Amino acid sequence: MATTTTTPDEGAQTDPTTDLTVDVVDLTGEAVDTVDLPAEWFDGKVNIGVMHDVVTAQRAASRQGTHKTKTRGEVRGGGAKPWRQKGTGRARHGSIRSPIWVGGGVAHGRTPKDWSKRVNKKVRRAALRSALTDRARNDVVVVVRELAFDAPRTKDAVAALTALELSDLKVLVVLAGRHEATTKSFRNLSSVHLLTVDQLNTYDVLASDVVVFDEAAIALLGGGTSDGAVTDDQASAADTPADTGSDDAATAQTDDSEEE
Repeated sequence: MATTTTTPDEGAQTDPTTDLTVDVVDLTGEAVDTVDLPAEWFDGKVNIGVMHDVVTAQRAASRQGTHKTKTRGEVRGGGAKPWRQKGTGRARHGSIRSPIWVGGGVAHGRTPKDWSKRVNKKVRRAALRSALTDRARNDVVVVVRELAFDAPRTKDAVAALTALELSDLKVLVVLAGRHEATTKSFRNLSSVHLLTVDQLNTYDVLASDVVVFDEAAIALLGGGTSDGAVTDDQASAADTPADTGSDDAATAQTDDSEEE
């Protein structure tokens, strides 16, 4: 009897353990340092099916669903029978608002609908991990140090993209937090889509040719939002010393004594 031997690399997915090292560049395109991309997000299994489910749900959720047509009961008029049932030689009709009449209602027309689809949190995180892994393996992840401008000037944004050799590509820019001058600088460029790290999602990663991260945003990946990024409030809370809970304990003891 023939036997089949399965190696550890076949059939089972191993946990990512190796961080990817990429160059950190400045706004002039010069390499100034290196950074390790966390393997949790940039060295996983690329699951096309999961990405398809999440992108489909994301695009469906963006639909307004406000389409509406009127049925024969909603069109104004048509309450009286246009002519008697028999004796006229014409076809019998009960209302001039029937769907077969010009100006009548619509049969089986579209009505308001919620197109959103529910996707589990783990599925969303797996899809984002797959998308970022795909971009990292194709060497289209760029990390920029101090990706910010002092004043809102589109000319500065264009110069930065030119120095990074990204002017002819569809670019996704990911910032660590909201920065008004930087946002306004990129806003007029149709080939650039700007997000903060807490807004990072699968669709925008896949829809871009290259993903440009602010260096500070790399450390904020893996927080508690829907797709795995972290919000500004969570980032600031992480730097705040944790409460020991002594105040809560004291309050609880006071309440117990009052009840007695």
